[in-house]
Amino acid sequence: MPEMLTARDMQTLLQVDRSTIYRMAEAGQLPAIKVGKQWRFPSDQVERWLRERTVAHIPGVQSIPPAFPNGTFLQDDLAALLPIPCVQLIQDLLAELTNVMVVVTDMEGNPVTKISRPCGLFCVIDQVPHAIRTCVASWRELATTPELEARLLPTSLGLLCVRGLVRIGNELKGMVIMGGIAPDDWPPPPEEIQAIAARHGVDADLLAAHIHEVYYLDAAQRTRLVHMVQRIADVIAHIANERRSMMEKLAAIAQLTR
Repeated sequence: MPEMLTARDMQTLLQVDRSTIYRMAEAGQLPAIKVGKQWRFPSDQVERWLRERTVAHIPGVQSIPPAFPNGTFLQDDLAALLPIPCVQLIQDLLAELTNVMVVVTDMEGNPVTKISRPCGLFCVIDQVPHAIRTCVASWRELATTPELEARLLPTSLGLLCVRGLVRIGNELKGMVIMGGIAPDDWPPPPEEIQAIAARHGVDADLLAAHIHEVYYLDAAQRTRLVHMVQRIADVIAHIANERRSMMEKLAAIAQLTR
């Protein structure tokens, strides 16, 4: 027989007042059983009920990872906190609407999602492991940029990008990076192409052959990206924070049922 939670347990778990718990039980919105005049809540059904409400029912969305033996979660890992397939769908749509490449990274610049709409020039670099590490290092530097407000910044490829910061709780845990944008003086002169190729350890002729495969945005489009990127990062942060809260509730159930 499953462990039965009390209304007080549910109040602590869901962070709502007890009258709300009773109303939800009466309305059949919570898995509940009335024992005499008291409501009781089967812990296994409550856990399943919480899991079903963690993320929208989108095909491919991953479920909540199980708790570790001590009932905690790897909360410092952005990838563990995000429903990656769900975020990937949002990111892919954003890239399509803005016509730039988009990726979510941790604060070390390591991609958490697959890059959406990579430009042709980046795809050349992406085929060479040591070259892509240079790009990741470039993204890492974005995390150390002191300005909190978004602005266009250069990358190791000489292109422009803009980043928004993902805050989980009181800590910065990741970035939304939108880039692959040609600066006004693009394409660069041959000597600069040679320098970019040397910096990434790729063939200069191969780089030159794809130098125009980038995204050209006018001033209005650039301004729109700058104003948009932090709002997108805030959406990603909201998803992660909600998911962490749900994980903590599931961990609390695990503790209560021990």
